[in-house]
Amino acid sequence: MTTDIQTLDDKALRDKFIADNTLFLGPDPEIMRNHSILPRSRQEEEVLAKGMDPHQVHHVRGLINSALSESFQMVNQMGAAPGAKWGDLVTAIYTAQGDLSMIAPYGIIAFAACCFYPIRFINKYWTNDPTVGVKDGDGFIHNDARYGGIHNTDQSMMMPLFYKGELVCWLSSTIHEGENGATEPGGMPAKAESKYDEGIKMPPFKIVEHFELKRDLVTFLQNSVRDPRLQLEDMKVKLHAVMRLRDRIIAILDQYGRDALIGTLRVHLEDVETEMRRRIRELPDGTTRVLQFMDSSLRENALQKISCAITVKGDRMTMDFRGSAPQFLNRSVNTNIASFKAALCTGLLQNIWPDLPHTMAVLSPIEIVTDRNSILDAEGEMPQAMSLMPLFKGCVVWTIPMNKFSYSLPHRYSAIIASQYDQAATFIYGGITQNGDVTGNFCADINGNGQGARSHADGQHSISPVFGFMCDTGEHELAEEETPIIRLGAQRLAKDRIGWGKYRGGMGYEQIATARGTGLWGFMTGCEGSKFPSAQGLFGGYSCPSYQLMKIKGINIFEVLKKDPKAVEVFDIVELMNKRPIPGGTYTSQDMGMTFELASEGEIYMICQGSGGGYGDVLERDPQLVMKDLREELMSHENARDIYKVVYDAESLVVDEEATAELRAAARRERIARGKPFDAFCKEWVTAEPPRNLPYFGSWDKPGEIYATTMGRRVKMPADQLQGAFMLDPKDVRIAELEAQLAARG
Repeated sequence: MTTDIQTLDDKALRDKFIADNTLFLGPDPEIMRNHSILPRSRQEEEVLAKGMDPHQVHHVRGLINSALSESFQMVNQMGAAPGAKWGDLVTAIYTAQGDLSMIAPYGIIAFAACCFYPIRFINKYWTNDPTVGVKDGDGFIHNDARYGGIHNTDQSMMMPLFYKGELVCWLSSTIHEGENGATEPGGMPAKAESKYDEGIKMPPFKIVEHFELKRDLVTFLQNSVRDPRLQLEDMKVKLHAVMRLRDRIIAILDQYGRDALIGTLRVHLEDVETEMRRRIRELPDGTTRVLQFMDSSLRENALQKISCAITVKGDRMTMDFRGSAPQFLNRSVNTNIASFKAALCTGLLQNIWPDLPHTMAVLSPIEIVTDRNSILDAEGEMPQAMSLMPLFKGCVVWTIPMNKFSYSLPHRYSAIIASQYDQAATFIYGGITQNGDVTGNFCADINGNGQGARSHADGQHSISPVFGFMCDTGEHELAEEETPIIRLGAQRLAKDRIGWGKYRGGMGYEQIATARGTGLWGFMTGCEGSKFPSAQGLFGGYSCPSYQLMKIKGINIFEVLKKDPKAVEVFDIVELMNKRPIPGGTYTSQDMGMTFELASEGEIYMICQGSGGGYGDVLERDPQLVMKDLREELMSHENARDIYKVVYDAESLVVDEEATAELRAAARRERIARGKPFDAFCKEWVTAEPPRNLPYFGSWDKPGEIYATTMGRRVKMPADQLQGAFMLDPKDVRIAELEAQLAARG
């Protein structure tokens, strides 16, 4: 007996010694890899054992929802960051253990769906730490995605709520702040080659005591970014929004008691998990698959595979991403598994079951399987500043396989829908404004991706960003007051750049920008999809086109227009690039991924939001819908005839129904003539491995074997032993090419 006691004492002493002398409290794998709601706490068990009045739960839930809405509106109206003005934010409430229970009726789901990770970290490590502690009036800040988050531009304020001395819940507010002191302005450095290029990396730490910001830490953070005013203003905004939310929750506690709040938050989670299991059980057992590809590392062309197989069995669902691309050692398009799960949560709630409450419980019945050290499950040292690239894929990965499951169901919870355009295209900027302020951020027109076509109707134009269903595209006049960016063409629907189908995808808009009134300004973009279409069609619908970045350099459009106001008839990308009306300009096109580039006054940069995928066979589209698109100038006559095979009078737009039916019948016969037996097709097209000249990343024919190009050489690795790919500097590659050309000429 004495020996047992000594053993326990020794273990306790050893554990205390290790805890007191830990070198570095990095992200906790036990926390970061668990996306399910935790088992009931003792206080939750005691409350629920007494029984909950469902009518009171419903009422309290409504009061919480109202409080969250109010705090969201405070941030939306008072926030300094562009993202705050356009709805790129969220407010949320969590259980005392840190489980996300509810968010505002609008806002970025993913921000809250990964903010519970730092709250769990605080509970585990800071609560009993004598140098930190968690007390009433404390507030914690956080932005490092490795501890839970989307990327380092998003900053969260988290506050514990104590009621009569007891911790009863946590509250948070998160904003995409933008500027964070990264190696490139705006907070999303495509050029980052390590996590040390990403700017400030805040693990959750205490920045508020007694409901006041700690000035020493505020000064440290302001000193770490290009825009210290933005940093201070939005810390204040988030803090006071959370304090207002706290006041409202305390009013609920005073009126209904702590048991009503604790019970409601827990019942809400368990109700959603129960409903999730019921809906999964409705689906037919089986497996459906989808392959997605990213075509750029934002610094070079690189085809990166994302493989997903969704398996349903009973009330369990498994999402298997094994076989996806390996992580990059020195490119910023990696993400960690916790962030990726938050994107999956967003996609499920926006595109599959949008009627469900926005809470982390939706993922509890779902097992998510990945290869460690893949681009979706990157190790903590990997740069992740542009994690949005794989995260955007996570927001839409559900649409193809889940709609195959849902198609035959007698009851559906949303329309059958093709993929939304998943490359939120916008200009990231930085420099000195016309007002003399140093800044860096991104433009609001990131928030207008085309939605996928539906089984009964065309997709909605530029409806929302892929990551948030309730964001706005902002006011350009307001942006022009704050920055030197001038919109020469803004939010004009991009003609002919459509996901074709029986129903077409919703279209995106053109963005044509320049700068004026500053001696130091620049742009960058953070998109891919210039070589490989990013939004897939469904059931025969076409994918969206690929899109490029175009520039007219070496000119000043303001001087051109001053001399000749009619020099440019219309600021339309196709017109400008084909007719080239501005003399002396250098007209170029390139992939949409561009690292930060200084721009002279009046030089023109042009990009385009994309279309969602199409639904169904183009030959089944109602000819009258084709005429409607022509009347609205969404498409050209060439495409109406070549793609939709419609015969009509170009002046009156009157359809010849009989000739159209004959033309479409002929097109179907041509398809049959071009067709090949499946085995013959495979014999011609299938190869043993990816083409040698293609920088290919991911599995090919065997999920357990992963290909990559590292240091300019093709390698193959076992999936359970992934190593990161190291990419050569594009400038070094170009220099080597030019030197080889010189050497060849003797």
